[in-house]
Amino acid sequence: MRFAVNTSLLFGDLPLERRPQAARDAGFTAVESWWPFSSVAPADREVEAFARSVEDAGVRLVALNFPAGAMADGERGLVSLPGREAEWRDAVAATVGVGERLGVRLFNALYGNRADGATPAAQDALAVEHLALAGRAAARIGGTVLLEPLSAAPRYPLRRAEDALAVVDRVADETGVGALGLLLDLHHLAVNGEDLDRVVAVHGPRAAHVQVADVPGRGAPGTGQLDLPRHLRDLEDGGYSGWVALEHLPGDGDPFAWLPREARDAG
Repeated sequence: MRFAVNTSLLFGDLPLERRPQAARDAGFTAVESWWPFSSVAPADREVEAFARSVEDAGVRLVALNFPAGAMADGERGLVSLPGREAEWRDAVAATVGVGERLGVRLFNALYGNRADGATPAAQDALAVEHLALAGRAAARIGGTVLLEPLSAAPRYPLRRAEDALAVVDRVADETGVGALGLLLDLHHLAVNGEDLDRVVAVHGPRAAHVQVADVPGRGAPGTGQLDLPRHLRDLEDGGYSGWVALEHLPGDGDPFAWLPREARDAG
């Protein structure tokens, strides 16, 4: 397995430009990040400072989230939100632009909550348009747009792996855009009551990216009830060869004590 660390969660207490080096100091050579800027369209100097921090640390940014709206206020993505079309176009251009600058090939697009005053059907149709736009942009640089089921977001409609894959398939069927894939976050799926053995067996072959945290508490593997090492072995045995991103909370003490240092270097 190739491990990456989510710098937004594990090193979120540090200034943005110090996070890649902190990951490297912890032994990781691959990282992922939520959208690292305060605006959808950051200034060139902000992008350059972020890019330089990744490059100077000698780490590879393997996955990046699209802007997801006001997360602190409960928003969970822009993809299906009516009235945010211009913002989404800007988000696609900015995110894929950062990806092209740094060699990112995985882009996580949070779907968005169900909105007052809009029908689910209308939101889902808009999501197809927006994901096709993002997929075409990502495909231009050999990238993939990820769709992720979430927990702890009651108005977010993608809760199971099947929910995300249904959108992936609809976009392909209706637009011909195939540069979309499933983000298999074992923490969110377990919190939502999914049987992880079934999910890994049935949907593991379609996973484009994997994230892990334990349940309950979203701590490091081994702090909760999930047998994450076994699930990861089953994914690997099923043919998964992509990244496994650590997207857990730091907790107390060394958050990486469970993972030998030699396993943190993705080569």
